[in-house]
Amino acid sequence: MRRPGVTPVLASAAALLLVAGCSSDDIGTGPSLGRSPSTSGPAKTGPGGDPSSSGKPSSSPSAPAAPSKGTAKVVRTLTTKLDSPWGLAPLPDGNLLVSSRDTGKIFEVDAESGKKTEVGSVPGVSPGGEGGLLGLAVSPDYGANPMVYAYFTTASDNRIARMSYDDKRPAGSQLGAPDTIFKGIPKGALHNGGRIAFGPDKMLYVGTGDSGERGLAQDQDSLGGKILRMTPEGEPAHGNPEADSVVYSYGHRNVQGLAWDIDKRLWASELGQDTWDELNLIRPGKNYGWPEAEGKAGEKGFVDPVEQWKPKEASPSGIAYAKGSIWMAALRGERLWRIPLDGTRAAGKPQSFLVGKYGRLRSVVATDDGGLWVTTSNTDGRGKPGKEDDRILRLKIS
Repeated sequence: MRRPGVTPVLASAAALLLVAGCSSDDIGTGPSLGRSPSTSGPAKTGPGGDPSSSGKPSSSPSAPAAPSKGTAKVVRTLTTKLDSPWGLAPLPDGNLLVSSRDTGKIFEVDAESGKKTEVGSVPGVSPGGEGGLLGLAVSPDYGANPMVYAYFTTASDNRIARMSYDDKRPAGSQLGAPDTIFKGIPKGALHNGGRIAFGPDKMLYVGTGDSGERGLAQDQDSLGGKILRMTPEGEPAHGNPEADSVVYSYGHRNVQGLAWDIDKRLWASELGQDTWDELNLIRPGKNYGWPEAEGKAGEKGFVDPVEQWKPKEASPSGIAYAKGSIWMAALRGERLWRIPLDGTRAAGKPQSFLVGKYGRLRSVVATDDGGLWVTTSNTDGRGKPGKEDDRILRLKIS
């Protein structure tokens, strides 16, 4: 039976302006349906959410195993004095969009000069705790349809809106009126998830948290503690485990990182509680265990993580795939982790870089030339801001 007011919607800007929100992140310490009115049967889907390739991710990789050891070096600081940066999304020209969790503003940062330009604010953002303006993504057909997608907390929920983006307009007014494509994701002071990304199939993937209500992660009629997969319009994507649902995988505590490897397999980072943080290989329709299991439990019916860490060494947020490895930002752990891959397995033990040097790390984005952009997260209420506050770093990796 459908619960009211929580299915994907296309709403007017005026409706969005009427909402406000609250919410918080990291250190690991009303339910809503994800279904639409369509009612066809279950459909199989490929590992990247691509309906054209059904079945599980192959254990035989098309790429060679990554070396067990790699390197990571900061080669420049692109910009400083950011305020509670959270989402980070590259534009086709190489510049970066960055969201400010606590102010609700979006900035464009020039990838050469580091100049910051405020492009606009997202109406209805209500920051609090771990909530506010979180993940960003740009439309996969940005050249023909320049749209920016934002995941944010309101007074009543977490939701996703898209806005046109015109950099020819004056600074501060380059975003068009927001169009809410999806709402009803549970919010809380903690565990709001927030990462969004378009996959190789051009569908929008969304990491959500359990909002502090553990039972939501196992409730398949709730959007909390899930990875969601939807069309750019916010409808259930063709090939989802259930045709009328956006739920792609469940049993998650707080997903804040999404990335695809060269073979289009989806990987996700997940904040644990007191025992284990996780890097998971995501398979459609599978149960990742929370709150019944945390880390490599080996319990029937649950998928174990590929790698796990103690929260004091990780509390992971954003991830990226580059040079055959997953690169994972750590908040409480104040470091960057490299996890070399051999298909669906780790090719060696995780390596850590930048330990304690830049404080908490939030987002990681791969560059076209094989490097990384990394943002710090020291102005989020849990870090120790320095004289330069938060920054974007450019890294050379191998």
